[in-house]
Amino acid sequence: MNLTRVPTPAQSAFQDWEFGVFFHFGIRTFYEGHEDWDGLPMPAQAFDPKELDCRQWLSAARRAGARYAILVCKHHDGFANWPTKYSDYSVASTPWRGGKGDVVGEFTAACRAEGLKTGLYYSPAQAGFRDWTPGAYDDYFVNQITELLSNYGTIDYLWFDACGSGDHRYDTARIVSVIRSLQPDILLFNMWDPDTRWCGNESGLAGVDNRSFVRTVDIAVDAAIPETVEGGCYLPVECDCCMRGHTWFYSGSNEHTLKTPEELFALYCASVGNSGNLLLNIGPDRRGLLPEADVSRLLALGELVRRRLEDAALPCAFAAEENGYTARFARSEEEEQLVYGVILEEDLTEGERIDAFHIELMPSRYGARMIPVHIGRAVGHKRICLFPPIRTGTVRVAVDAAAPGAGLKKITVLSQAPRRTP
Repeated sequence: MNLTRVPTPAQSAFQDWEFGVFFHFGIRTFYEGHEDWDGLPMPAQAFDPKELDCRQWLSAARRAGARYAILVCKHHDGFANWPTKYSDYSVASTPWRGGKGDVVGEFTAACRAEGLKTGLYYSPAQAGFRDWTPGAYDDYFVNQITELLSNYGTIDYLWFDACGSGDHRYDTARIVSVIRSLQPDILLFNMWDPDTRWCGNESGLAGVDNRSFVRTVDIAVDAAIPETVEGGCYLPVECDCCMRGHTWFYSGSNEHTLKTPEELFALYCASVGNSGNLLLNIGPDRRGLLPEADVSRLLALGELVRRRLEDAALPCAFAAEENGYTARFARSEEEEQLVYGVILEEDLTEGERIDAFHIELMPSRYGARMIPVHIGRAVGHKRICLFPPIRTGTVRVAVDAAAPGAGLKKITVLSQAPRRTP
């Protein structure tokens, strides 16, 4: 675990991923209405996604701008999306591809073909696990994790879900040792020896003062984090949420709950724009394909991000000055721009050092004073600051409170098309 104020190279890379897609797919896909821990039977014979195409999933994710993807390999029901040797409840016991199929294998291959980082989800707990002795269940856990981390090449990210574990005491030292020995460069989510942490909700919200350096008391109880000299550690946050309502697996009855493109863009700004990562879930359907409506919304999100945050970037140079930075990009009124946002990225060489800032503009013609348009606290990896469009030729970022060594490495002004001259 990283017990310093600054990100490791792997954590910096993770924060640069920014946007990922989560795929909940398994036996639950074929049993409409089942919920976590409901104890209802779900025989493996129902699993038969005749058109399964992981390239379709990953192609859509890539085209939407995602840089990583995560597949549910085993959820709380215990069904394995790969032909595990340690359970009869897996794809090997289904009619799909004559019992010879491997969703994990196809998913990891598709990630690499589409150029996305590869993540796997594994639920430590599963239905009936309390009937096992702790040692026997840990053996099962380690054996399955070993299969996943040995048979599918490089795995970039391993996502553990603490749901249902309760007071079970896992042999965490053994588990972490096996994981780190099999995949030395892997990132772990939230538990035991974490490299990243959960945002604390399933709504995709990081919070306007989200910071990656967090106190030990703020971190999930599943993380075995020792006290440090500074009382905390660097753990970037990830924000997960559902494309549809609050259901993770596919449902044929809730297409009306699909989030609109504008809502998804707002969640992007509330996660990536608050120095976090966004992990957006889509449940592949019973064909083994992403539903067309979900793909349409996913691509619409990608288009909004490109149009409003990338294509709208205004070429301009910023000059550092005392307690801030200023950009002047208009020599005349006709060159002024309709500015609606500023994206800030902190220099994290010495960790997060900025504690307060504000953004101000010089309004076109009507005033001689800078007008504040945004007030913030932390900056961190990335802070997207949006405000009503204002025509201006000058933008200033004032750093109001910071520790020594603070600085911004990048400032991006967002502008609509410039006013045309007659």
